[in-house]
Amino acid sequence: MPKKRATSQDVANAAGVSRTTVSLVLNNVQGVNIPESTRERVRDAARDLGYVPNATAQALATQRARAIGLIMTRSPEHIASDVFLPQLISGLLTVIKKRDFRLLIEIVDGNADDRAYIKLAQAKHIDGMIILTPRSTDEGIKKLDEMNIPAVLIGGIPECRLTSVLADDRAASQQAVEHLTAQGHTEIACILNAREIYPDAQNRLAGYQDALKKADIPYRDSLVRFADFDPQSGQVAMEDLLKKEHFSAAFIASDNVAMGAKRAIREANLHIPEDISIVSFDDIPWAAYADPPLTTVRIPAQEMASKACVLLLDMIHGKKPSRQTFYLKTELVIRQSTQPYRP
Repeated sequence: MPKKRATSQDVANAAGVSRTTVSLVLNNVQGVNIPESTRERVRDAARDLGYVPNATAQALATQRARAIGLIMTRSPEHIASDVFLPQLISGLLTVIKKRDFRLLIEIVDGNADDRAYIKLAQAKHIDGMIILTPRSTDEGIKKLDEMNIPAVLIGGIPECRLTSVLADDRAASQQAVEHLTAQGHTEIACILNAREIYPDAQNRLAGYQDALKKADIPYRDSLVRFADFDPQSGQVAMEDLLKKEHFSAAFIASDNVAMGAKRAIREANLHIPEDISIVSFDDIPWAAYADPPLTTVRIPAQEMASKACVLLLDMIHGKKPSRQTFYLKTELVIRQSTQPYRP
């Protein structure tokens, strides 16, 4: 016969206290005057009996679900092809496991109304949420602050008061393009990682423009394309550029998008870097093993996710962040996908 699972009443009987006291002690409810000796007796009894608190009962006692939501504002197809995402999830899990929280993953599509995030928080019983790659057109995100729902953005939105953790996309993109201009390239194409509604795409475009301006190279809108997160959109964008424009280098603002762009270059019987030098963004795991190894901006994905998670859990427990925006350092990793311009 399997051993009967211990109950809170068993713990109460063993410790000589009420079930209410057991609940208050094991759920660490604050502001309750219970002697430390009694607390120790309850904890010892629970440990000896192998008592595991029921998650639903814990939520009722603490008024917390002990769960956070990772909210993604992309289609399932984009998510399936995103090799950057596992690094973010790994960073989140590293933190929440230590804090005994659960992670729920949800998608908010582009047609959601402006209360979608609030409804999600209420329906899924989560204590707070981390929103990945927020859209500048998404009014629902701003409602979270108005409703006092703990939320942290991985990425940022202009004029939004929510706490954000992000890389300085503009400065990092400028550094990447400056690597090309320093090698003598003056005709440099640009393929953005996403559509214009995503602030990180806008910031990476601004960094590209900053680098051109610094090198006294005129900006040409005809050399710019907006991709849509995945390799296929990168291939389409590069194919269109190769048909219509002349350039010796390209800044591709996502390694994932660069996969498709590299294929378009190969199918056009061109070579990297001999015909076109490539600088990308993210430094996902395969970038160092591409052919040729990809020069790219390294984003600390796991650190970014961990920082966002720590901030959110602190907010859930009533601790306010020291500031609104937290920038993490990036690094340009130079490999073999670029070379000096050769007429």
